[in-house]
Amino acid sequence: MEPHLGIRGLGIVTGYGWGVKPFWDGLHGGKHAATLAEGYGEDRDRTAWIAAIPPGGDESDGPSTFGRSMRGAAREAVADARARGWREGRRVGLLHAVVLGEVELWRDFYLRHGGNLASRDYLRLMPSTPMSLLMQEFGFHGPAMNVSAMCSSGNAGLLTAKAWIDAGIVDDVVFVATDVSATPENVLHFERLGVAFSDAEPPEVCRPFQEGSRGFAMGEASVAMILSRESGGTSYAHVLGGAMSHDAHHVTSIDPSLTDITSCFEEAIENAGVEPSSLRYLNAHGPGTAQCDRAEATVFDSLFPSEAELYSVKPLVGHCQGAASAVEIAATALGYDRGTIPAAPAVSSGHPRLLNGPTPVQGGITVKSSLGMGGHNSVVLLSGA
Repeated sequence: MEPHLGIRGLGIVTGYGWGVKPFWDGLHGGKHAATLAEGYGEDRDRTAWIAAIPPGGDESDGPSTFGRSMRGAAREAVADARARGWREGRRVGLLHAVVLGEVELWRDFYLRHGGNLASRDYLRLMPSTPMSLLMQEFGFHGPAMNVSAMCSSGNAGLLTAKAWIDAGIVDDVVFVATDVSATPENVLHFERLGVAFSDAEPPEVCRPFQEGSRGFAMGEASVAMILSRESGGTSYAHVLGGAMSHDAHHVTSIDPSLTDITSCFEEAIENAGVEPSSLRYLNAHGPGTAQCDRAEATVFDSLFPSEAELYSVKPLVGHCQGAASAVEIAATALGYDRGTIPAAPAVSSGHPRLLNGPTPVQGGITVKSSLGMGGHNSVVLLSGA
Protein backbone atom coordinates (compact mmCIF):
# COMPACT_ATOMS: atom_id res chain seq x y z
CA MET A 1 0.00 0.00 0.00
CA GLU A 2 1.30 3.44 -0.91
CA PRO A 3 2.18 5.51 2.20
CA HIS A 4 -0.21 8.29 3.12
CA LEU A 5 0.71 11.83 2.16
CA GLY A 6 1.91 13.31 5.43
CA ILE A 7 2.40 16.80 6.79
CA ARG A 8 5.95 16.16 7.93
CA GLY A 9 7.00 19.55 9.28
CA LEU A 10 5.44 22.90 10.21
CA GLY A 11 6.58 26.50 10.35
CA ILE A 12 4.20 29.24 11.43
CA VAL A 13 4.25 33.04 11.74
CA THR A 14 1.02 34.72 12.88
CA GLY A 15 -0.23 37.57 15.02
CA TYR A 16 0.77 35.42 17.99
CA GLY A 17 4.42 35.71 17.00
CA TRP A 18 7.19 33.90 15.17
CA GLY A 19 7.10 30.13 15.47
CA VAL A 20 4.86 27.12 16.03
CA LYS A 21 5.02 27.42 19.82
CA PRO A 22 3.40 30.88 20.20
CA PHE A 23 0.78 29.86 17.65
CA TRP A 24 -0.19 26.72 19.53
CA ASP A 25 0.03 28.39 22.93
CA GLY A 26 -2.28 31.17 21.74
CA LEU A 27 -4.84 28.82 20.22
CA HIS A 28 -4.77 26.39 23.13
CA GLY A 29 -5.13 29.24 25.58
CA GLY A 30 -8.17 30.58 23.72
CA LYS A 31 -6.64 34.04 23.45
CA HIS A 32 -7.05 36.01 20.24
CA ALA A 33 -3.96 37.25 18.39
CA ALA A 34 -5.18 40.79 17.68
CA THR A 35 -3.60 43.90 19.13
CA LEU A 36 -4.48 47.59 18.84
CA ALA A 37 -2.85 49.29 15.87
CA GLU A 38 -2.90 52.98 15.01
CA GLY A 39 -3.62 54.76 11.74
CA TYR A 40 -6.78 52.97 10.62
CA GLY A 41 -10.21 54.21 9.56
CA GLU A 42 -11.42 56.60 6.86
CA ASP A 43 -9.12 59.39 8.04
CA ARG A 44 -6.44 57.23 9.66
CA ASP A 45 -7.58 58.73 12.95
CA ARG A 46 -8.45 55.65 15.01
CA THR A 47 -7.00 52.49 16.44
CA ALA A 48 -8.04 49.06 15.17
CA TRP A 49 -7.92 45.49 16.43
CA ILE A 50 -5.71 43.66 13.91
CA ALA A 51 -4.01 40.24 14.23
CA ALA A 52 -0.93 41.49 12.40
CA ILE A 53 2.45 39.75 12.35
CA PRO A 54 4.69 41.50 14.89
CA PRO A 55 8.19 42.74 14.00
CA GLY A 56 10.78 40.00 13.77
CA GLY A 57 12.47 37.60 11.45
CA ASP A 58 15.92 37.58 9.91
CA GLU A 59 17.07 40.96 8.59
CA SER A 60 19.08 39.21 5.89
CA ASP A 61 15.76 38.02 4.39
CA GLY A 62 15.03 41.59 3.27
CA PRO A 63 13.22 44.67 4.58
CA SER A 64 9.64 43.39 4.40
CA THR A 65 7.56 41.31 6.79
CA PHE A 66 6.28 39.40 3.77
CA GLY A 67 9.69 38.12 2.68
CA ARG A 68 10.94 37.54 6.20
CA SER A 69 7.86 35.63 7.33
CA MET A 70 7.68 33.50 4.18
CA ARG A 71 11.28 32.38 4.46
CA GLY A 72 11.17 32.17 8.25
CA ALA A 73 8.14 29.87 8.21
CA ALA A 74 9.68 27.68 5.49
CA ARG A 75 12.98 27.49 7.34
CA GLU A 76 11.24 26.38 10.53
CA ALA A 77 9.19 23.77 8.64
CA VAL A 78 12.26 22.24 6.96
CA ALA A 79 14.16 22.07 10.26
CA ASP A 80 11.10 20.59 12.01
CA ALA A 81 10.58 17.95 9.32
CA ARG A 82 14.22 16.91 9.38
CA ALA A 83 14.13 16.62 13.17
CA ARG A 84 11.08 14.33 12.82
CA GLY A 85 12.89 12.00 10.43
CA TRP A 86 12.15 13.47 6.99
CA ARG A 87 14.85 13.01 4.36
CA GLU A 88 14.09 14.91 1.19
CA GLY A 89 14.08 13.23 -2.19
CA ARG A 90 15.89 14.38 -5.30
CA ARG A 91 13.02 16.55 -6.54
CA VAL A 92 11.67 18.94 -3.92
CA GLY A 93 9.11 21.40 -5.27
CA LEU A 94 7.90 24.69 -3.83
CA LEU A 95 4.32 25.95 -3.93
CA HIS A 96 3.52 29.39 -2.54
CA ALA A 97 -0.11 30.37 -1.94
CA VAL A 98 -0.30 34.14 -2.23
CA VAL A 99 -2.91 36.72 -3.21
CA LEU A 100 -1.49 40.23 -2.77
CA GLY A 101 2.22 39.67 -2.15
CA GLU A 102 4.51 42.58 -1.24
CA VAL A 103 1.77 45.12 -0.49
CA GLU A 104 3.90 47.54 1.50
CA LEU A 105 6.92 47.45 -0.83
CA TRP A 106 4.72 48.12 -3.87
CA ARG A 107 3.03 51.03 -2.07
CA ASP A 108 6.43 52.52 -1.21
CA PHE A 109 7.66 51.91 -4.75
CA TYR A 110 5.01 54.25 -6.17
CA LEU A 111 4.37 56.71 -3.34
CA ARG A 112 7.74 57.09 -1.61
CA HIS A 113 10.22 56.31 -4.36
CA GLY A 114 8.34 57.57 -7.40
CA GLY A 115 8.86 54.31 -9.23
CA ASN A 116 12.65 54.60 -9.02
CA LEU A 117 14.59 51.90 -7.18
CA ALA A 118 17.91 50.16 -7.49
CA SER A 119 17.60 46.97 -9.51
CA ARG A 120 18.24 44.80 -6.45
CA ASP A 121 15.44 46.47 -4.52
CA TYR A 122 13.08 46.38 -7.48
CA LEU A 123 13.56 42.62 -7.80
CA ARG A 124 12.36 42.20 -4.21
CA LEU A 125 8.90 43.22 -5.44
CA MET A 126 8.64 40.25 -7.78
CA PRO A 127 6.63 37.24 -6.48
CA SER A 128 9.35 34.95 -7.81
CA THR A 129 12.11 36.46 -5.67
CA PRO A 130 11.32 35.00 -2.22
CA MET A 131 10.71 31.64 -3.89
CA SER A 132 14.00 31.78 -5.76
CA LEU A 133 15.91 32.70 -2.61
CA LEU A 134 14.28 29.87 -0.68
CA MET A 135 15.08 27.28 -3.37
CA GLN A 136 18.66 28.58 -3.50
CA GLU A 137 19.05 28.41 0.29
CA PHE A 138 18.20 24.72 0.46
CA GLY A 139 19.40 23.61 -2.97
CA PHE A 140 15.97 22.37 -4.02
CA HIS A 141 15.53 21.85 -7.77
CA GLY A 142 11.91 20.81 -8.29
CA PRO A 143 9.30 23.15 -9.81
CA ALA A 144 8.45 26.38 -7.98
CA MET A 145 5.10 28.06 -8.54
CA ASN A 146 2.61 30.49 -6.98
CA VAL A 147 -1.04 29.49 -6.36
CA SER A 148 -3.80 32.08 -5.98
CA ALA A 149 -7.47 31.37 -5.22
CA MET A 150 -8.39 34.15 -2.78
CA CYS A 151 -9.22 32.81 0.71
CA SER A 152 -9.13 29.25 -0.66
CA SER A 153 -5.48 29.56 -1.68
CA GLY A 154 -4.22 27.41 1.19
CA ASN A 155 -6.51 24.50 0.35
CA ALA A 156 -5.79 24.97 -3.35
CA GLY A 157 -2.06 24.89 -2.74
CA LEU A 158 -2.27 21.77 -0.60
CA LEU A 159 -4.33 19.93 -3.22
CA THR A 160 -1.93 21.07 -5.96
CA ALA A 161 0.98 19.73 -3.91
CA LYS A 162 -0.80 16.40 -3.54
CA ALA A 163 -1.41 16.30 -7.31
CA TRP A 164 2.29 16.94 -7.99
CA ILE A 165 3.32 14.10 -5.68
CA ASP A 166 0.63 11.72 -6.96
CA ALA A 167 1.69 12.38 -10.55
CA GLY A 168 5.35 11.73 -9.78
CA ILE A 169 6.40 15.27 -10.72
CA VAL A 170 8.16 15.69 -7.36
CA ASP A 171 9.16 13.58 -4.38
CA ASP A 172 8.33 16.21 -1.75
CA VAL A 173 6.78 19.67 -1.60
CA VAL A 174 7.54 22.69 0.54
CA PHE A 175 4.14 24.39 0.69
CA VAL A 176 3.95 27.94 2.00
CA ALA A 177 0.98 30.31 2.25
CA THR A 178 1.69 33.97 3.03
CA ASP A 179 -0.57 36.97 3.49
CA VAL A 180 0.68 40.20 5.06
CA SER A 181 -2.00 42.52 3.72
CA ALA A 182 -3.73 43.94 6.82
CA THR A 183 -2.69 47.46 5.87
CA PRO A 184 -4.98 50.41 6.63
CA GLU A 185 -6.02 50.63 2.97
CA ASN A 186 -6.99 46.97 2.66
CA VAL A 187 -8.75 46.84 6.02
CA LEU A 188 -10.74 49.95 5.09
CA HIS A 189 -12.07 48.40 1.90
CA PHE A 190 -13.09 45.13 3.58
CA GLU A 191 -14.90 47.25 6.16
CA ARG A 192 -16.66 49.11 3.35
CA LEU A 193 -17.78 45.74 1.98
CA GLY A 194 -19.45 45.14 5.34
CA VAL A 195 -17.57 41.94 6.21
CA ALA A 196 -14.58 43.09 8.32
CA PHE A 197 -14.70 45.00 11.59
CA SER A 198 -11.84 46.34 13.68
CA ASP A 199 -13.65 48.57 16.17
CA ALA A 200 -13.85 45.92 18.91
CA GLU A 201 -11.95 42.87 20.09
CA PRO A 202 -12.43 39.85 17.77
CA PRO A 203 -14.79 37.82 20.04
CA GLU A 204 -17.21 40.74 20.03
CA VAL A 205 -17.13 40.85 16.21
CA CYS A 206 -16.45 37.33 14.92
CA ARG A 207 -18.75 34.65 16.32
CA PRO A 208 -18.97 31.91 13.68
CA PHE A 209 -22.20 29.89 13.89
CA GLN A 210 -23.35 31.98 16.87
CA GLU A 211 -25.77 34.80 17.47
CA GLY A 212 -24.44 38.35 17.33
CA SER A 213 -21.71 37.76 14.75
CA ARG A 214 -20.96 40.71 12.46
CA GLY A 215 -18.11 39.36 10.36
CA PHE A 216 -14.38 38.91 10.88
CA ALA A 217 -11.28 40.64 12.20
CA MET A 218 -8.31 40.88 9.84
CA GLY A 219 -5.22 38.76 10.38
CA GLU A 220 -1.86 38.01 8.81
CA ALA A 221 0.16 34.81 8.57
CA SER A 222 2.78 32.77 6.82
CA VAL A 223 2.46 29.01 7.21
CA ALA A 224 4.81 26.38 5.80
CA MET A 225 4.35 22.62 5.56
CA ILE A 226 6.59 19.83 4.32
CA LEU A 227 4.54 17.27 2.38
CA SER A 228 5.90 13.83 1.57
CA ARG A 229 4.97 10.16 1.14
CA GLU A 230 8.33 9.05 2.56
CA SER A 231 7.64 6.12 4.87
CA GLY A 232 10.18 7.00 7.58
CA GLY A 233 9.70 9.60 10.31
CA THR A 234 6.60 11.05 11.92
CA SER A 235 3.77 13.08 10.39
CA TYR A 236 1.48 15.55 12.13
CA ALA A 237 -1.48 14.48 10.01
CA HIS A 238 -2.36 12.77 6.74
CA VAL A 239 -3.85 14.50 3.70
CA LEU A 240 -6.48 12.09 2.34
CA GLY A 241 -7.87 14.03 -0.62
CA GLY A 242 -10.13 16.90 -1.56
CA ALA A 243 -11.84 18.86 -4.29
CA MET A 244 -12.21 22.36 -5.70
CA SER A 245 -15.01 24.10 -7.59
CA HIS A 246 -16.31 27.55 -8.49
CA ASP A 247 -19.79 29.03 -8.07
CA ALA A 248 -19.59 31.13 -11.26
CA HIS A 249 -22.21 33.32 -9.62
CA HIS A 250 -20.94 36.64 -8.19
CA VAL A 251 -17.69 38.46 -7.36
CA THR A 252 -18.38 38.39 -3.62
CA SER A 253 -21.60 36.51 -2.83
CA ILE A 254 -22.27 32.78 -2.53
CA ASP A 255 -24.75 31.16 -4.89
CA PRO A 256 -27.80 30.77 -2.62
CA SER A 257 -28.62 27.38 -4.15
CA LEU A 258 -25.36 26.02 -2.66
CA THR A 259 -25.18 23.60 -5.60
CA ASP A 260 -21.45 23.87 -6.25
CA ILE A 261 -20.46 24.15 -2.59
CA THR A 262 -22.37 20.97 -1.78
CA SER A 263 -20.89 19.18 -4.80
CA CYS A 264 -17.41 20.24 -3.71
CA PHE A 265 -17.90 18.59 -0.32
CA GLU A 266 -19.33 15.45 -1.92
CA GLU A 267 -16.53 15.19 -4.48
CA ALA A 268 -13.89 15.73 -1.79
CA ILE A 269 -15.30 12.88 0.29
CA GLU A 270 -15.33 10.64 -2.77
CA ASN A 271 -11.83 11.66 -3.78
CA ALA A 272 -10.51 10.82 -0.32
CA GLY A 273 -12.10 7.36 -0.54
CA VAL A 274 -13.87 7.56 2.81
CA GLU A 275 -17.43 7.01 3.96
CA PRO A 276 -19.44 10.03 5.18
CA SER A 277 -20.01 8.15 8.43
CA SER A 278 -16.28 8.53 9.25
CA LEU A 279 -16.42 12.35 9.21
CA ARG A 280 -15.93 13.66 12.75
CA TYR A 281 -15.13 17.37 12.51
CA LEU A 282 -15.71 20.31 10.19
CA ASN A 283 -12.91 22.85 10.53
CA ALA A 284 -14.98 25.48 8.78
CA HIS A 285 -14.09 28.55 6.78
CA GLY A 286 -16.27 30.13 9.47
CA PRO A 287 -15.62 33.86 8.96
CA GLY A 288 -18.65 34.89 10.99
CA THR A 289 -20.49 36.41 8.03
CA ALA A 290 -24.15 35.48 7.68
CA GLN A 291 -23.96 33.97 4.19
CA CYS A 292 -20.80 31.89 4.73
CA ASP A 293 -21.87 30.54 8.10
CA ARG A 294 -25.33 29.72 6.78
CA ALA A 295 -23.88 27.89 3.76
CA GLU A 296 -21.45 25.76 5.76
CA ALA A 297 -23.99 24.98 8.49
CA THR A 298 -26.48 23.84 5.84
CA VAL A 299 -23.96 21.48 4.22
CA PHE A 300 -22.77 20.27 7.61
CA ASP A 301 -26.30 19.42 8.74
CA SER A 302 -27.09 17.59 5.51
CA LEU A 303 -23.87 15.62 4.84
CA PHE A 304 -22.23 14.95 8.20
CA PRO A 305 -23.22 12.25 10.69
CA SER A 306 -25.11 13.24 13.83
CA GLU A 307 -22.07 12.91 16.11
CA ALA A 308 -19.89 15.24 14.01
CA GLU A 309 -18.93 18.66 15.41
CA LEU A 310 -17.76 21.93 13.88
CA TYR A 311 -15.50 24.81 14.79
CA SER A 312 -13.63 27.83 13.41
CA VAL A 313 -10.36 29.39 14.57
CA LYS A 314 -10.93 32.75 12.87
CA PRO A 315 -12.04 34.43 16.13
CA LEU A 316 -8.53 33.67 17.40
CA VAL A 317 -6.12 34.14 14.49
CA GLY A 318 -8.25 36.54 12.43
CA HIS A 319 -9.08 36.12 8.77
CA CYS A 320 -5.64 35.69 7.22
CA GLN A 321 -6.96 36.04 3.65
CA GLY A 322 -4.68 34.16 1.23
CA ALA A 323 -3.11 32.23 4.12
CA ALA A 324 -6.40 31.57 5.96
CA SER A 325 -7.02 27.93 5.13
CA ALA A 326 -3.32 27.08 5.58
CA VAL A 327 -3.41 28.50 9.11
CA GLU A 328 -6.52 26.44 9.81
CA ILE A 329 -4.98 23.25 8.35
CA ALA A 330 -1.98 23.80 10.62
CA ALA A 331 -4.35 24.08 13.60
CA THR A 332 -5.91 20.72 12.68
CA ALA A 333 -2.52 19.06 12.12
CA LEU A 334 -1.20 20.25 15.49
CA GLY A 335 -4.49 19.25 17.10
CA TYR A 336 -4.15 15.67 15.89
CA ASP A 337 -0.51 15.56 16.96
CA ARG A 338 -1.23 16.93 20.45
CA GLY A 339 -4.62 15.38 21.06
CA THR A 340 -6.58 18.63 21.36
CA ILE A 341 -8.76 20.52 18.91
CA PRO A 342 -7.93 24.22 19.41
CA ALA A 343 -11.47 25.48 18.86
CA ALA A 344 -12.35 29.04 19.76
CA PRO A 345 -14.43 29.51 22.93
CA ALA A 346 -18.13 30.05 22.25
CA VAL A 347 -19.36 33.45 23.43
CA SER A 348 -23.09 33.29 22.62
CA SER A 349 -25.78 30.77 21.71
CA GLY A 350 -25.33 29.08 18.37
CA HIS A 351 -25.20 25.82 16.45
CA PRO A 352 -25.87 22.88 18.81
CA ARG A 353 -22.79 20.99 17.60
CA LEU A 354 -20.33 23.91 17.76
CA LEU A 355 -17.26 23.10 19.86
CA ASN A 356 -16.65 25.38 22.84
CA GLY A 357 -12.93 25.92 23.36
CA PRO A 358 -10.12 23.34 23.33
CA THR A 359 -11.56 19.82 23.13
CA PRO A 360 -9.90 16.36 23.25
CA VAL A 361 -9.65 14.75 19.81
CA GLN A 362 -12.05 11.82 19.46
CA GLY A 363 -10.46 10.38 16.31
CA GLY A 364 -12.12 10.35 12.92
CA ILE A 365 -11.64 12.59 9.90
CA THR A 366 -11.55 16.38 9.75
CA VAL A 367 -13.01 18.19 6.76
CA LYS A 368 -11.38 21.57 6.14
CA SER A 369 -13.56 23.80 3.98
CA SER A 370 -12.72 27.19 2.53
CA LEU A 371 -15.07 29.48 0.61
CA GLY A 372 -12.98 32.10 -1.11
CA MET A 373 -14.37 35.44 -2.22
CA GLY A 374 -15.64 35.29 -5.77
CA GLY A 375 -16.87 31.70 -5.60
CA HIS A 376 -13.68 29.69 -4.95
CA ASN A 377 -14.79 26.54 -3.11
CA SER A 378 -12.28 24.06 -1.73
CA VAL A 379 -12.47 21.13 0.66
CA VAL A 380 -9.61 19.01 2.08
CA LEU A 381 -9.90 15.87 4.22
CA LEU A 382 -7.33 15.22 6.95
CA SER A 383 -6.80 12.43 9.47
CA GLY A 384 -4.52 11.80 12.38
CA ALA A 385 -1.21 10.15 11.64
